[in-house]
Formats: sequence, structure tokens, C-alpha cells
Amino acid sequence: MQLFCAAIDWGTTSFRIWLLSEGGSVLAERRSHEGMTVAAETGFETVLESHLQVLKAPASLPVVICGMAGSRQGWQEARYLTVPALLSEVVARAVHVDGPSRDIRILPGLARRDTKRPDVMRGEETQLLGAFSGTRTSGLACMPGTHSKWVTVGKRSVTDFSTYMTGELFGLVARRSILRHAVGDADHCDPGSSDFLEAVADAHANPADLSRLLFSIRGGQLLHGREVTSSYERLSGLLIGSEIGAALANGDADGPVHLIASGKLAGLYGAAFASLGLEIEDIDADEAVLKGLYTGARHFWPTMNTQADYGQIKA
Repeated sequence: MQLFCAAIDWGTTSFRIWLLSEGGSVLAERRSHEGMTVAAETGFETVLESHLQVLKAPASLPVVICGMAGSRQGWQEARYLTVPALLSEVVARAVHVDGPSRDIRILPGLARRDTKRPDVMRGEETQLLGAFSGTRTSGLACMPGTHSKWVTVGKRSVTDFSTYMTGELFGLVARRSILRHAVGDADHCDPGSSDFLEAVADAHANPADLSRLLFSIRGGQLLHGREVTSSYERLSGLLIGSEIGAALANGDADGPVHLIASGKLAGLYGAAFASLGLEIEDIDADEAVLKGLYTGARHFWPTMNTQADYGQIKA
């Protein structure tokens, strides 16, 4: 297959690179923990080129990037677009990285600049660009993660969004709060367990009561001998249920919630929504970000035809 470009999702602590064909197929990929935090010290170009060399990509191969490489502390700042913003503007307002000989573009993030509820995202906008394409043009999206995003999209324009620190709170509460004694060394949550689903229902019904509900995990350990796996699953359920309850506090979504997720989080959130009787449409987060990056690449290099067969390069 003919090589077209390299596509990169560059997070704070993670790095993912794919080599894409002219038709958008994945020809090769690599993942590492060389996120922005590491790359800021090692050098963004150094990290990028080391992976491209392992993948035997030619020096002329262009690169499209989303995520924290475009932050103020990143490689080169790609300033936030203010919502409401058309998803097409994410591509149109990309920045060209100065210095490297190869053509490198970084997509910007989005910002909600209301002084009473300011908010930002980087990386998720590219998932949205990929997810809201084809016949899908509008809806409410739930994007679980360390900092979960709930995004309202209308006619391929992001009109509003909110961030919930669910994943980060889970890590802090489980490993650094008094509840660390209750969850112990547990590290797995069964999305079908009664402890998880009951906790989802409790917190969804009373999201403002989260603090009290969390401490009940401590009480369950001391008074009723609740096991660490049970406590771990209840903690996960409470935080996810509270997030869903708060996000939908202003009324149900008009149609299914678009759940843009992958891996364990897709399973947990999918089970939570189902247990609450809420309709969802599953969208794979990896596929969405890849489609978004490819959409950007096709805009930047619409007539480019890389004259290199990847099978021959690898050989």
C-alpha cells in the first residue's frame, strides 16, 4: 500500500503514532509513554523522529498531530478555538511546525471562555471531528477519560462542553485518601457486578450527595467487612454515576448519548448507561481520532501521492 502520512495523538503522558495509507488504512502503529511531559525534556522532534525511524518512514512523510503537543507547554502552540466552533475550523486553524524539514501540522483544541464556567479540551476535538462525520451531524457526546468530556454538537458545530475529573479523582481517592485502606490493592472493576451497578444508581440519583456516598465505602469496610474488590467497584460506580447524573441534570439528551470510548472505560460506561435505561450509540475512540486526523491530513495534502510502497520500505 502507498504511504500517505503519519498521524499522532500526543497526550500528557501518552504517545500514539499510526502510519496511514492513501485510503486511511493503518499500515503500522506504535505506542509509548513519551507524552508531553517526557517530550518537553527529550525534545518533541527527537521523540517523533525516533518512532518514525523504527517504522522506517521516509524523511518526506508528512505528519498530522492532535493533543498536548499543541499546548502552551508543548512543541508549538495551536491556540484554542472558542466555542461555538465548527469542527471544520479545527482543521482550517491548524498550525505548521516551524523548523523540521518534514511538513508537520498540529490541530488546535477548543475553549469555553465563559468566566463563570471556563473549560478547555485538547485531543477530544479530533475525536469529535471523526465521530461527527457521514450521516452523524448532531448529538450529545460522552467522552470518558482522566478528564471526561460531555459535548453538545449541532450540525457539526461544538456549541457547549463540560469537563468532569472523574478518572483523576478515582486515582486520587483510591490511592491517596482514607479510602485507600478500603480498596487495598484491587485494580479491576467488573462492569456487571452488583456493587458497581448499585453504586451507579445511587450516585446518579443523588450526584450532589457524592461526598457522603464516598465515605460510606469506609463505613462498609469497618462495619460490614466489605472486601477490597467490592469497595473498588463501588468507588468506580459512584464516580461514574455521579458524572452521568450531573451531566444530564438539565434534561435527557435528545436522542442517544454518543459514547466515544475504548477499552475498559467503554465497558464500564456502557454498562452504567444500560443499567440506568439510557440509550447510547457506541463509537470507538481510537477509530474516531484516526478518522479525525485523516480528515485533517486530506485537507492539508489533498493532491499528494507519496510514491513509496510501505511493504518495500519495511523490507
